Amino acid sequence: MQHLSILPILLPLFSGALLLLPPFSKTLKRQRLLAVLSMLLQVVIGFALVASVQFDGVTQYILGDWRPPYGIVLVADPMSSVMVCVTNFLAFGALCYATGYHDRTGGYFYPLFMFQVMGINGAFLTGDVFNLFVFFEVLLIASYALLIHGGGKHKTQATTHYVILNLAGSSVFLFGLGILYGTLGTLNIADMAQKVGDLEGSVAILAKIGALLLMVVFGMKAALLPLHFWLPKTYSSASAPVAAIFAVMTKVGIYSILRIHGVVFGDDAGELANVAQSWLWPLALLTVVIGTIGALASPTLKLLTANLVVLSAGTLMVCAALGNEAATSAALYYMVHSTLVAGGMFLLADMIARQRGKAEDRFVVAKTMDNPIFLGILFAIAAIAVIGMPPFSGFLGKVMILQAAHSTAEQLWVWPILLLSSLGALIALSRAGTTLFWRHSSSKQASDEKQTIHLGEWLGIVLLLGASPLLALFGGPISELTIDAAVFLHDPSLSVDALLTSPLADGGF
Repeated sequence: MQHLSILPILLPLFSGALLLLPPFSKTLKRQRLLAVLSMLLQVVIGFALVASVQFDGVTQYILGDWRPPYGIVLVADPMSSVMVCVTNFLAFGALCYATGYHDRTGGYFYPLFMFQVMGINGAFLTGDVFNLFVFFEVLLIASYALLIHGGGKHKTQATTHYVILNLAGSSVFLFGLGILYGTLGTLNIADMAQKVGDLEGSVAILAKIGALLLMVVFGMKAALLPLHFWLPKTYSSASAPVAAIFAVMTKVGIYSILRIHGVVFGDDAGELANVAQSWLWPLALLTVVIGTIGALASPTLKLLTANLVVLSAGTLMVCAALGNEAATSAALYYMVHSTLVAGGMFLLADMIARQRGKAEDRFVVAKTMDNPIFLGILFAIAAIAVIGMPPFSGFLGKVMILQAAHSTAEQLWVWPILLLSSLGALIALSRAGTTLFWRHSSSKQASDEKQTIHLGEWLGIVLLLGASPLLALFGGPISELTIDAAVFLHDPSLSVDALLTSPLADGGF
């Protein structure tokens, strides 16, 4: 168990490398088998990591035995372990769906998918901001190829915009890291948090610039207004399993804001305390508004789902703006919920599009679907979960977020906007459901072939959308996990001092 913290990085890395070599590279069936088994093992490791953190406490994995703050450190704490578990579960569902036919539309799908998972897991586990940049680049390079996988005009155009924007973001990231390293002399997150409170004068101003540059980068990854414009087109253009795994990529940006700006530039940062708070409030609320408007204006189910991702990102940024333990706990629960449901909705949208013929997932009259009852049930589960109605996890998440707004001023801003956004999502999804399942042409062309659904496709959708009622059913134990994560992040004695003192550092590997 001592190497559990690094397995979510090493296993997809080695699996991806093996998939590039004979005999796996020659046969698609062998690639499928290895990829699915590897991903299933990663799901088990993800749950084991969560259990290990709960029973044994926070652990550090110190590579090369270079003690913090000098070496490369992986930190498995309540928040990072939960997000790794969610990522692996989401990836397993998306991978199962890809075994239907998406893996045949182009080469190297499975190796790229594994490298993508490796980059996301590494971003959640790293305890160093520079290595956060490294894992960002790993997941981005894999995402470039996955986005254009299968080819097509729309994918090429979306990929071009996505690549240019992220290359610019990577440059800004490096500038921010250089400034912070120059002012603090370290990029270890815990060490930065310990030193940032001592900065004064011009040095503090330089560090503030670096912090705001990182906020720009993280805001772009999280689809924070006005840096959200790339997401709807990019996600709606990607193939279904790719769009599903992309559902967690915005959460990497939000996680980074909670981790970096919450720990390093939190209440104990002296002159730099809560440096981005005044920006987060209006931008988070406006992101919720623009996501709601985008959902109402969406002409297809894929685009609607992509705009709902923007809406959920804005909701999570509201939690980051609130900045208290209750808000952080609510954010983690809502992150788990929104990630899995959004991934399931992307898969569902693809299946619906294939059964509606030339109309695809557009909100127009089309032929009757071959499996309308089962798909309708799945759509209803997804819609109720997204809207935030009981008895599914979206309701619990929204209630936790609303309760996290303690002051009257916070309630006056947060409650109306979040409740109206739920109403907007209800209207958009009601229109989508009635059009897709109730409005269809009476005649059926003889040339229409019945669409068969692969077992892996059913499994992928059921796993991801079935997670919502399970999250509600086990809401008590899961909320205890999220509370532990919030306490860890907001207590400097746990998130800063303990990671640099000898007992925990010497206990690393």
